[in-house]
Amino acid sequence: MTVTVNRQFAFIFMPAAAIAQSGEKHRVARKTTVVSIVLNAILSALQLIVGVLAHSQALIADGVHSLSDLVSDFVVLIANRHSGAQPDADHNYGHSRYETVASLFLGALLIAVGVGMLWRAGTRLADPEAIPAVHLSALVVAVLVLVSKEALFRYMLREAQRVRSAMLIANAWHARSDAASSLVVALGIIGSLAGVRLLDPIAAAIVGFMVARMGWVFGWDALQDLSDRALDEAASTGLRTLLLATPGVRDVHELRTRKMGDFALVDAHILVDPLISVSEGHFIAESARARLLTDTRVLDALIHVDPENDTLARPPVDLPPRERIVSELNAALDGHGVAIEAVNLHYLSSGLDVELVLRPSPDLGEEGRSEGDAAWLAGIDRVELQRRLGARRLSVLKATVLSEPQSKLAREHRDVA
Repeated sequence: MTVTVNRQFAFIFMPAAAIAQSGEKHRVARKTTVVSIVLNAILSALQLIVGVLAHSQALIADGVHSLSDLVSDFVVLIANRHSGAQPDADHNYGHSRYETVASLFLGALLIAVGVGMLWRAGTRLADPEAIPAVHLSALVVAVLVLVSKEALFRYMLREAQRVRSAMLIANAWHARSDAASSLVVALGIIGSLAGVRLLDPIAAAIVGFMVARMGWVFGWDALQDLSDRALDEAASTGLRTLLLATPGVRDVHELRTRKMGDFALVDAHILVDPLISVSEGHFIAESARARLLTDTRVLDALIHVDPENDTLARPPVDLPPRERIVSELNAALDGHGVAIEAVNLHYLSSGLDVELVLRPSPDLGEEGRSEGDAAWLAGIDRVELQRRLGARRLSVLKATVLSEPQSKLAREHRDVA
């Protein structure tokens, strides 16, 4: 029995907590990204202009880095806009992975920029005699950029952690890499001003390596998420604890998770009492799913109800279907003065358990009606019935005989239901 709830037209509806968190996340993303765009636009222009005039390759490289930040900020804005779209016919689980795709793109962009910086620095280092002297203005700009980027990083990281957005955290650390590269640039410029001109292209090469490495980390992490990476062990343990705390859940197995942007989808099998009704099993599954959705990381959960642990017990796939069982029971009860009112079947790996509700046949006398329930089944050859059903084990748990008025009430109740 598989329970999938809160769906309509195959769409998924996000829980209220997830919707509220998503709205706040998108608001913060827009605000922090706009701040980053304005700052990077100013700084990149300043770095490129002063870098050319002051003959500092390191400052120019850092300016190109800031320019790549400007491009990445626009990518974040676009991804933020699309990732917040509601589920539709093409994306039943929503568009949260747009953020992951954006992180992958940012990683590729950083790798390309970093490799370009390394190549340019390498050509300069191959001809040290052609390296010009650096002007002091390059150092002033480098220090200004360093302070600005560090302040931007602290602001963006604080906001990203507050809304728990992986994409925004990645963008914040991108700003920190800018601050680190600006520090290297400042040191290189100081060395060049001191007379060691090789330090300026060396600083440019270090910046290129840092940028490329950061791009690899972001890109690889995003690629893992796109490959359905699971939540970490601590998070999975927390989800298992939530399921086990649900009344009626005896055990949990085959708990699987896969990331969907900053959220996760969860599949789990829960073990319940094998003799309860379908509706009670459904209620337990609903309760377990509701508990999972209290975790803000969970976007949706699919709960499968098991009467026994199907990783340990052999599934009862070789047992006969209800239609054949009812037919064989009717044949076995023929001539015993009773008819089947209701049949409740329990398919287990150990065999088939049957609960029968019988009603007296109209031609049965009052004397026969007063006999105990056991008498109604005394003449049935259970071994033969088991052979005919092909069951490994057949046990009749209960055979209750209803009086005619009780039988009529039972039929009326089923008709109303």
